[in-house]
Amino acid sequence: MSSLSLPGAVSSRPRTRPGKPPAEQVLKDIRRQTRRQHSAEEKIRIVLEGLRGEENISELCRREGIAASMYYGWSKEFLEAGKRRLAGDTARAATSGEVKDLRREHGLYRPTWAIRTSSTRFATPSFRRIGSKTFGDD
Repeated sequence: MSSLSLPGAVSSRPRTRPGKPPAEQVLKDIRRQTRRQHSAEEKIRIVLEGLRGEENISELCRREGIAASMYYGWSKEFLEAGKRRLAGDTARAATSGEVKDLRREHGLYRPTWAIRTSSTRFATPSFRRIGSKTFGDD
């Protein structure tokens, strides 16, 4: 059998114009650009709803428009962060007011010998002797 091409017949393979991306690539690019960025509050709300167990995880994900794998990733991160916080492994950032209070408190409790030695720039007597001169011992 020979294949005859009739004028006006439609080919079964898709045609692409040179320099134009295929339709699948265009759709992927559009989906990539329109991905939704969820805030931390939204993620927490969704994870907590799932942990309550009032509805199926797949139903929750369908309603929120997310993949189940995304939900389980958020859930894992949420639980691990909670464990770290309860174990005390996380450092909390101090507010500017707390920093000012700590600096003021540090100044109040600084020993007098530290004030005196910091003014001479030598902390111990062994560093006070330079050559034949002795600094700080008058």
